[in-house]
Order: sequence, then C-alpha cells, then structure tokens
Amino acid sequence: MTNVSVSGADFPSGVIDYCAVSFSYAHQNAGDEVLLEFWMPAPAAFQNRYLSTGGGAFAINSGNNSLPGGVLYGAVSGITDGGFGSFTNELDDVFPLGNGTANWPPLFMFGYQAHYEMTIIGKALTKAFYNLTDDDKLYAYYQGCSEGGREGWSQLQRYTDWDGAVVGAPALRFSQQQINHMYSAVVEKTLDYFPAPCELEQIMKETITACDPLDGRVDGVVARTDLCMLHFNLSSLVGVAYACNATDSLLGGAEPAQNGSITAQGVAVAQAIYNGLHNSAGERVYLSYQIGTSFDDATTVYNSTTGEWAMDTGVNGGTEWIARFIQLLDTSSLDWADFTYDDLAEYMYTGWQMYEDSLQTTWPDLSHIRDADIKILHFHGESDPSIPAASSVHFHESVRQIVYPGLGFNESSAALADWYRLYLIPGAAHCAINPYQPDGPWPMTQLLTLIQWVEDGVVPVTLNGTISTTDEQMDICAWPLRPLWVNSTLECVYDQASIDTWMYTFPAYDMPVY
Repeated sequence: MTNVSVSGADFPSGVIDYCAVSFSYAHQNAGDEVLLEFWMPAPAAFQNRYLSTGGGAFAINSGNNSLPGGVLYGAVSGITDGGFGSFTNELDDVFPLGNGTANWPPLFMFGYQAHYEMTIIGKALTKAFYNLTDDDKLYAYYQGCSEGGREGWSQLQRYTDWDGAVVGAPALRFSQQQINHMYSAVVEKTLDYFPAPCELEQIMKETITACDPLDGRVDGVVARTDLCMLHFNLSSLVGVAYACNATDSLLGGAEPAQNGSITAQGVAVAQAIYNGLHNSAGERVYLSYQIGTSFDDATTVYNSTTGEWAMDTGVNGGTEWIARFIQLLDTSSLDWADFTYDDLAEYMYTGWQMYEDSLQTTWPDLSHIRDADIKILHFHGESDPSIPAASSVHFHESVRQIVYPGLGFNESSAALADWYRLYLIPGAAHCAINPYQPDGPWPMTQLLTLIQWVEDGVVPVTLNGTISTTDEQMDICAWPLRPLWVNSTLECVYDQASIDTWMYTFPAYDMPVY
C-alpha cells in the first residue's frame, strides 16, 4: 500500500507506505491457531524499530487503529488475535467453554502470553525481513491504552524484551476495575434516588465551571481536580436549574425532556460516587473518578409507564466479569438489581483471588525494568470516566515504594523518574479528548517522545499536548508535580496538600493493594 493517509488518537496525521503481512502459528499439541498481522514500512522508511500494539475492553487488539502510529516512525507494527479465532473475536467470545468450565488457554493468552509471543516473533520477522545482523540494533516498543495499557504492564511486569513502552489508562486491578462499573448504579439503589441523566450532567458541568479557574487559567478545563476536591463543595449546587431536550432513537432508548433543579439527593449520589466504594463497615474497598468527571456509569433508564427514572441493570463490564469469569456462566447477563456495597466488595476480592496470576497485573517490583534501562511513559486522562486516574497514581506510588524503600518521597520520585514517568492529562477522558472539556491538551506524539527518550536520551520533563480546537501546544506536567498557571505561564509545582488527595489505603482488604 502506498501513499496511505492516516490519522488517529495517539499519533499525528501522516502518509505512509507499508506492506501488511499476516500468518499464523500454533502451540505444539494444543490444537490452536494464533493469527498475527504486521505492517512493514517501506525499506527506505524503516528505522530499526518494532512496535507491539494492544486492545481495549475484552479485545486483545485494536484492529488497524493503532498500526499506522508505528509505521509513521519507521517501525514494524503488530497485532495478535490471541488465538480467539479471528482479529475481531474477543476474550468473552471464547470464555468460558460452557457453564462451569473455564477455558484457561485463551485466558492466559489474553493475560500476558500472546503479546510476549507476538513480540518474540515480530522482532525475529523484522530482523529477517530487513536483513539486520546481530550487530544491528533493533529498538522494540509497546503502545496501548485501556486494556492495551494493562497488556503493556503485563509484559513489563514479567519480561525485559522492550526498550520502552507507552501505557495509557491501564485497566489494572482487573477485578476491581470491572466491577467498579457497577458501583454508581448500586449507589443510586442504596440511596433510593435515581436522578435524571440531565441532573447529573448539570452537576458535572457546574463543577467544571466552578473548578476551572483553580489552576490559574480559565479555559473550560479542570487541570487541578485535587484543588477542586479540596475547595469545592458539591452541596453548593442544590437548587441550580437544569434542562435537557427530549431525545429519540429508532433503536430505542428515547428520553423525555428533563427540567428541574439539582436536588440534595442528586448531590448525595454524585458525592458518594466520587467518594468510591466502601463496605458496610465504612472501610474503603476501591477508588473512584475525580470530581468533575462525567457520570457515565450512573445513567438511569426512563420508564414510560410509570414516568419515573430507574436503575440501569443492563450488561456492563462488571456484570460480564462476574457472570463469565467468576460464576463461569456462558452469558454476559446478571441479576444484580439487589446488589449491595458488600456484594461488590466480595466479588472484587473473589475475582482478584481467581486471576491474581493472569489479569490483576499489579506486580510492583519493577527493579528488573530499572536495571535493564527500559523507559516507561505512562499517561492517564485526569477526568477519565471509565478507569479512574487515581488507579494509575496508586500503581506508580506502589512501584516507587517497592523499588526505592529506603528513600524519602522526593528522592524516590526523582529516582523513579529516571526510567518511569507518569503524566495526568488535564481534562482528558478515557484514552481520548473529553467532549465536556474539549479545550484540554491531548498527547498526540507519545511514541515519538518515548523514541527520543530511549534513542537520544531526551528526558521528557514534560509531555507535549495539542489542544485540538486551536492547535495550541501545551506542556503536560509529570507526576508528582501539578500544573498551575501564573501570569499566563504554566508552571509545574509541588503541592503536598494536592498530592495527598491522590493517596489511598484500602483497609477493607487484609492483603496489600498495589
């Protein structure tokens, strides 16, 4: 293919020439078939680079969406189907085998095995295709977001076959993360209040407006959700009017016009969601979304017969996780209308126990990565409504404490930043620009930044972001520094009170949560 125009969420627009190579392999005596596809840059454009790319949700790949990003930088770029039968099949298409019978081989392929095998094969293919000798350096990279971010960490926590990795919004603590999608609805059931979607949306919008200036720049972006948490009280929104037009859909899901004022009950629901899951003893079970984030998991459904809003008990990542992977039922549906906070906590822990070795993906001892001089660029949208940004901060802090136990916070943070850097993207949503905060920066050149760090020693003190509405370039601060605009100039500042809002302990568990 020649002169192909490409664009994507994680790479700039460009034109590429490539050859797509697909083939399969099998494991001896396993009766399986694993499909691979690699996009090979034109020989004149090849720059001695290889890139593995990841998937999302229960998909182990992103189809062709991520492959161009590697070719743009002269890298052979690969995807795997994990042995699931096709590139479009996902883990939930092949797990379980039937009611009560787990299908362990694809589970372990999804967990970590398939990406490792693809990288070994892909690097060998690259060397052979471009006639590289043993003396020729081949740089190996990984890039993925969401489940793709978890897949990247599944490799980094086990192997040293890469020179660097870009991991975005990873679905770490897989059991807690999936079931967390059920928490918002259980809050509404527990508090016996099912707000109209427009009420929660207005709470979010008013919070963005109130907290936008706290970072020193009024641009419709909450770059400091920590300051918002410290200084803004949601109860101040009680009585604020909201109004949304009716919606209609040929596929169903019509909603009537919604008019009213924000209620104390609506604020209580929002506050409980932002507070995160606690058990009946008041012990923290898991963390939640940053204040000002949209309430995607809290959407209620309208009952046209009663004229009331009700709990949405449909299928989501959590129900599918419990039904398929914990109860081992060949269905994604679950009767969870009567679930309590304790039920969620119990299933989170059960899933953690069952899949600790494959999907939990929280091994914090990365000393082997440090010793191999592998670089990690980790990013997360601060207003992510799917995977809480605090999840990434918690893992980063777990690594810091495990790898550098004898150093203080500042010293260990600086040592960790030599090879592992975390960036919270102001206002950004889940692996994407936030439609409610569209003027926030988004990092379009993470892979290029990583390449320059690995190959040229250019340390990414800040991460470059592009504001899509204006094409303005903006620096993104590296954790633990936080953004603050002073006299129209961005500064990355140390703010202990703000840092403290990101720190969590989980007394509901007797085990450490990394």
